[in-house]
Amino acid sequence: MHPRTNADSARVGLRVVWRLAIFVAIVAGLMTAKAALLLSYHGDQATSYLADKIAKFGVFLLASWIMARIEARKVADYGLPWSQTFGRQFWKGVGMALLCLSAFLIASHAAGLFRFGGIALQGGEIWKWAGLYAFGFIIVALEEEFHYRGYGLYTLAQAIGFWPAATLSSLLFGYSHFGNPAETWLGVFNAGAGGLLFCLLLRRSGSLWMPIGFHAAWDWTQTYFYGVPDSGQRLQGHLLNGTFFGPPWLSGGAVGPEGSVLLTLLLAFFLVCAAGWLRESQTKKK
Repeated sequence: MHPRTNADSARVGLRVVWRLAIFVAIVAGLMTAKAALLLSYHGDQATSYLADKIAKFGVFLLASWIMARIEARKVADYGLPWSQTFGRQFWKGVGMALLCLSAFLIASHAAGLFRFGGIALQGGEIWKWAGLYAFGFIIVALEEEFHYRGYGLYTLAQAIGFWPAATLSSLLFGYSHFGNPAETWLGVFNAGAGGLLFCLLLRRSGSLWMPIGFHAAWDWTQTYFYGVPDSGQRLQGHLLNGTFFGPPWLSGGAVGPEGSVLLTLLLAFFLVCAAGWLRESQTKKK
């Protein structure tokens, strides 16, 4: 195998630029159509948000399918193999999120920064809200993971390498949280670090289903199970009445776990563990 020359790299980079430009143009056109389609939709805030997320996922899925046809590939090549839908990798991601968030809240409780509170729901309301939030956050995770870690990450990585592309993707993901209520710089930083973790899980598992499972379960566990703010939003229908105390930079305060420096440390630990897991997996394959 001959080493890649500067000219070869330049040609690859130029092709990537054109492919990304075509993709962005398709997405922009479809987003305009989506906005026009949803203009006449009048639902409450929650259903309007979910309808927008479903439509956005449809935009990125259709744009990726068009690019797959142009490039003689499959949508699965961009991280979304339908044969793995809600398979083992998804549930591994779910388990890791439950473990990670619960460890954070238990540590916060031990430090006097968090109280789990009592049960806020009764009877059938428990299962109704559990199901509604599970459905909603799976949609959110599908849209955001395929948006930030789908075609764009796959294509850009071919020109500049996976980790530089993953870093750029994570910066954009963190930046997208600036508009959330009560968001802080630390919250945005932790969201970006979380995006980098999702990239690492994608790299480890070979598809987006593990980060989709992690992302959906993290949001579900925050919002529904423990009843704590998620990116500054505390919603109705939560199982427990979780409450934070103490300095916001330490507890997370109104932002929720992502506003805490303790989560920064936990994410760093989790990234190191996942990186070691990745190296071990790659060593076994050789």
